[in-house]
Amino acid sequence: MSSKHNGVFKQIVVLLLALFGALLVGALFLILAKSDPIKAYGVMFSGPLGDKFGITETLVRTVPLLLVGLGIVISFRSGIINIGAEGQILAGAIGATAVGTSLSNVPAMILLPVVFVAGGACGAIWGGIAGWLKARLSVNEILSTVMLNQIALQLYLFLIRGPLIDPKEVSYGTGVPQTALIPEQIWLSRLVPGTRIHTGLIFALVLAVLVYVFLWKTSRGYRLRAVGAGAEAARYAGIKVEWYLVLAMAMAGGMAGLAGVVEVTGVHHRSLEGLSAGYGFSGIVAALFGRLHPLGTIPASILFGALLVGADMMQRAVNIPAAMIMVIQGLVVLFVVSSDYFLRNPDSIVKFKAKLLGQKWIGEVGSKWKDS
Repeated sequence: MSSKHNGVFKQIVVLLLALFGALLVGALFLILAKSDPIKAYGVMFSGPLGDKFGITETLVRTVPLLLVGLGIVISFRSGIINIGAEGQILAGAIGATAVGTSLSNVPAMILLPVVFVAGGACGAIWGGIAGWLKARLSVNEILSTVMLNQIALQLYLFLIRGPLIDPKEVSYGTGVPQTALIPEQIWLSRLVPGTRIHTGLIFALVLAVLVYVFLWKTSRGYRLRAVGAGAEAARYAGIKVEWYLVLAMAMAGGMAGLAGVVEVTGVHHRSLEGLSAGYGFSGIVAALFGRLHPLGTIPASILFGALLVGADMMQRAVNIPAAMIMVIQGLVVLFVVSSDYFLRNPDSIVKFKAKLLGQKWIGEVGSKWKDS
């Protein structure tokens, strides 16, 4: 049991070092942008925890990050890479909005579950397309999901500017690209009055536990992970690899679709431009930081929710370009992914520290690290 705890502790240390390294390199870019990195990071880390607004906004961002991250965990554990969560979020959002606005006379107890199912199904279909292309035609899923993102975005913009545009925008002549509001009776309740945090947070947390149970406590979840661990071995064991690849991508798309549903029912109450705010890509980072574990993705999503809120505050306080925020996020991805190499190759950590501290260090301390 102690060796297991040591392994978890080692992973946490490496991840925190990766985050620190990313922020350190990001500080160099801030200096090049003629900004004060100490002030910038001070605002970035203190802002989200400074008051009720910062804390609740962090949790608002946590919900879609966690839902997307859970889908990423499922797909990555199954050996298929999902870069298409952005498009799947939009598919879920527009599906939920279309059903919600067209069935406004249906009682809330029936309509709300139907809206969630519709949004999740739209996301699952969009993700399943990439899974099918991978399984049947061997199309690289990275390319297909990136292209499907663009297709989903253009379809989404077409719908909110045309067939599903708010009739009030047409009658007033303003033409703002957004749909009509969904019925108020299916708006998610606020957990804290006067803030935007809603019951979707509870839904996401419960779903994280269910995904953990599914992946680690059921036979179908075991088969998904077996396909990810070794497709040829899984095929030899009688597992239908192609079918599970499609299933993994459909489930990942469904999770991202639910993130779109939650944004519609809990935050914006309609589909509009900029609904996702980059959650499809940030959710990948949260999942990787959580070591591709459903429960580990919970604190990782909270952390990156805080970083997103802090980044917005930093941009306003220090007046840095918006692109700089993307640079820092990209550095975090790079360092977190790179940290996986050190976790999988303990010898590389020993050699790296030996170069810093001298060959004498390799003996006792190095062996302890490897044994843990």
